[in-house]
Amino acid sequence: MDVLVIGAGMVGAACAYYCATVGLGVGVVDRGAVASGTTSAGEGNILVSDKDPGPELDLALLSVRLWAELDGDFELEAKGGVVVARTPEALAGLTELAAKQRACGVVTETVDPRELEPCLTPDVAGGVFYPQDTQVQPMLAAASLLRAARARGAVVRTGAEVLELRRDKDITRVRTSAGELSARWVVNAAGTWGGAVAMLAGAPVPVLPRRGFILVTEPLPPLVRHKVYSADYVANVASDDAGLETSVVVEGTRAGTVLIGASRERVGFDRTFSLPVVRKLAAQAVDLFPFLAEVNLLRGYLGFRPYCPDHLPVIGPDPRVPWLVHACGHEGAGIGLAAATGHLVAQTLTGATPDLDLTPFRPDRFA
Repeated sequence: MDVLVIGAGMVGAACAYYCATVGLGVGVVDRGAVASGTTSAGEGNILVSDKDPGPELDLALLSVRLWAELDGDFELEAKGGVVVARTPEALAGLTELAAKQRACGVVTETVDPRELEPCLTPDVAGGVFYPQDTQVQPMLAAASLLRAARARGAVVRTGAEVLELRRDKDITRVRTSAGELSARWVVNAAGTWGGAVAMLAGAPVPVLPRRGFILVTEPLPPLVRHKVYSADYVANVASDDAGLETSVVVEGTRAGTVLIGASRERVGFDRTFSLPVVRKLAAQAVDLFPFLAEVNLLRGYLGFRPYCPDHLPVIGPDPRVPWLVHACGHEGAGIGLAAATGHLVAQTLTGATPDLDLTPFRPDRFA
């Protein structure tokens, strides 16, 4: 085969899909099931609102366009995002950010957030509406793109852990727990395990897990119409602090449930369910939408986001190991950035000029 993608989550599925679409022979391998890692614990965000001007915003704008062109049964919904400022100072900062984003091509609109979200607390100073913000069902999306890749000849192997990578002349041999595979190129789309895969290739990248919790309510009428979050969410996403940080994000789904996030903390792969974190998220959600105080939670779950120290993903060929291409380290933005990542990887492997300059995402930038 031409390309072996390690990872059958959202980013790996997008890489497989776009590589297969341009005629490359594609294989996908994952030690678990399709979308069983970070993808299964995500909210399905495709956002431009939470990104400062720069390379990640450029990647997000490309991805929003590509997502809109994809055809599949994965509940893609351009619901828009409402960012809420609780104080005049926060509103001034949000307005300044929106102006800078608008200069980069982001569509923004200064609004009274209660006109868009009548159930919102009256204790708000203002807000900005981002119509390009979109939501998708991530597990459906990953499965759909992999089905489309398989229809173009891709082979998907699950339950096969990658144990060794070695180069034999012009072919990379990949030893897995289910046998050996070979390809001209290997794409590292292993999510939170991207650092471990990179180490197998002798080209380390500092991808670390960052734990986050999400709460799910009982099904409700459509009381939350958009993705709604407080303005401090952007600062928490960009923080380097290893300790717990929470900033409320609330959004409805087609099924009627309401998703509540988001927390971030670097605790390795500790899967302990933390009631203090859940209580804090619930309290922040009720503070933003008071009606939630009378709503039952169905469940809460946790996942691990692949964190990089500079908050940029690792995308593109590794100059230290020419047969290795990275597509990992997206942290909590992997669902949204997956389409652009897969598209750029396919362009790179076919010798086309990528639509974006990949220099900011270089795998060796941490040396």
